[in-house]
This record gives sequence, C-alpha cells and structure tokens, in this order.
Amino acid sequence: MLIERYLVRDFIATFAASLLVLAMVSLGGIVTALLSEIARGKLPASLLLSQLGLRSVGYFSLMLPLALFLGLLLAIGRLYRDSEMAVLASVGLGPRQLLRPVAMLTVPVALLVGLCSLWAAPKALDHSQRMIDQANRSLLVAGLEPGRFIELPGGGGVLYVGEMSDDGTRFGRLFLQSEKDGRVDVTTARAGELFLDGGEERYLQLYDGFRAEGELGAREYRLMRFARNEIRLPDRAGDVVRDEVRIRSLRSLLPDAAPEARAELHWRLGAPLATLALGLLALPLARSEPRQPRYGRVLFALLAYLLYTNLLILSRAWLGSGQIPLWLGAWWVHLPAFAIGAWLLLTDGQVARPRRARA
Repeated sequence: MLIERYLVRDFIATFAASLLVLAMVSLGGIVTALLSEIARGKLPASLLLSQLGLRSVGYFSLMLPLALFLGLLLAIGRLYRDSEMAVLASVGLGPRQLLRPVAMLTVPVALLVGLCSLWAAPKALDHSQRMIDQANRSLLVAGLEPGRFIELPGGGGVLYVGEMSDDGTRFGRLFLQSEKDGRVDVTTARAGELFLDGGEERYLQLYDGFRAEGELGAREYRLMRFARNEIRLPDRAGDVVRDEVRIRSLRSLLPDAAPEARAELHWRLGAPLATLALGLLALPLARSEPRQPRYGRVLFALLAYLLYTNLLILSRAWLGSGQIPLWLGAWWVHLPAFAIGAWLLLTDGQVARPRRARA
C-alpha cells in the first residue's frame, strides 16, 4: 500500500536520525572512558581505536531500542501535529491500522538487537578482554619503543630499553629508575625478558646488571651487581576484573541453572523483547491533542522508558542474587509492558461514554 510505504519511510528516517544522535553521544562517553583508562595506565594507547569499536557493539543493544522508541514517538507525533492522522482516519486508517507499518520497522530492529545482545556483544567483550590481556604480555604493544624513555603508569618510574624483539617479550640494554617514599632506585641490565606470574602480574627478568638505591639527597647509596633479578611492573589493568558470565556463549548459558547464568540469559533476551514492547507502546503514547504541548507526551514516554529499563536492571540483580525465583525471571517486567501497550492501543481513540445524569 502506498500509504504504508510512506509511513515506513518516515519512521525509518526519524529512527535513523535518533540513532545517529544517540550514537554520537554514546561514542563520546566511550572515548572519554577509554582516555581516562589510558591516562591511569589501565589500557595501552595503541588499543584505543580497537577498544572503541569493540565496546561500541555492546552499546547497540541499548541504543537501538531507545532510538526506535524516540523515532516512532517523534514520527507518529508529527502525524497528529500536522493533522495527517485526521486525514488517515477519514480513509479508515486509525491508530490500530498503524500497527502494520510500525511492525515492519520494529521487527527487523528487534532481530538486530537480538543478534547484538545474544551473540555479537559477548563475542566483542571477550575479544576486547583478550586484547588487553595480550597487551599486558608484550612491552611493544603496551607502548614501549626501543630507544625512547617512557613513564610507567601510576608514577612507577621511567623505563628505557635499547633493543627489543619482534614480539616485545625480550629486550637488551635496560635502564629503570623509580622513586618511592623518598628513596630512588636505579637498575640497569644487559638483557632481559617479560613474563607473567600466575597469568596476572607482570615481571621483568633481568640478566647481568647493576642496582643502586638510597635516599634522595643523601651521599650514601647501596650498589649491587646481579646475575639475575626480577622486577615487578605496575599493572595496566590491575583493577579490571574479567566478567566470565558476560562473555559466555548462549549455548553454554541455556543449560546452566545457576542464578548468575539465568540472570545473564534473561538480560540478553530482554533486549529484543524490550524493543518489541517499546514499539507497541510508542503508538498510543505518541498520540497528542491539537492544543497539547509538543513534547509533553515525549517526556512522559521517556519516563516510562527509564522505568522499564530500571526494572530490567533490578530484575537482573535480584535474579543473580537469588532474591526472586528462577522461574519468574524477568517476565514480571516484560509481560505487564506488553499488556499495557495492548490495552492502550485498543482503547486509543475511543470516545468515553457519557455519564448518566442523576435523577
């Protein structure tokens, strides 16, 4: 139908504009967080662009439902404001007849959200954490270049190497200077290598070198020569905890009856379900009267979205901690949302019955 194609094109254009604005805001927040981690030494600067792309995947399951909701609210609200809904109603296309063109946009978006939430986001998070772990195993990836002095994260000192292997694990002609509690420590070594103790802490294994230590400004220093020595490097991602549940695949979560696994499963399933519920709610919530404020219903709809999202977050926390039964899951949030949307859609546009006059 020509009118349906016109409505779908209008819905898609408004949805794309809303998504573009939300994407710019979200990318700005992600870049700010990444730069903060780089400044604190938690993330190598060379991984900025790759981490930006990988972390953006997880935000799509949150941005797409909101962009769809806002796009439909603005597009349908414009139909009421420009009296196009009155024209459509005159040819038999009331609010309930708009459900088909709304579904033509909502269902593909819900499928895309499900793809991101159930498969792409866990894969991207797992790959992101693996890249950070790999960066901690290589001085080259962590930002150290041969022939340059660099400052270790957290004020850990100054490090210099004259030579380095291609994989960044072996080096030659090392100089390391650090200060702590008014004492200075200078270490030199002919050669060395980087290794991880227990998979988390990074150490430099030094060979054939000297170490001088003492108080700043004092004349007496202690000089030692060693054949082999170990020095612990500050952790770039010391306070980053791997969330094993969030990176698990959907196939491994389905048979797991643990509360944490159930909570993660319902959270992933909740994203596409919330997309469908928001698409259904957008139809009646976008209705506006001729003299009604332009964005009055939009603000009310955003409050409803925030309530819906916060209830999903609470259900995830309560389900993971065992405060609600596993069989209940997050259905107590989704089912009322679908019921309210269906009831509002069925009663949308109905004229209230006149009250009987009292005798």
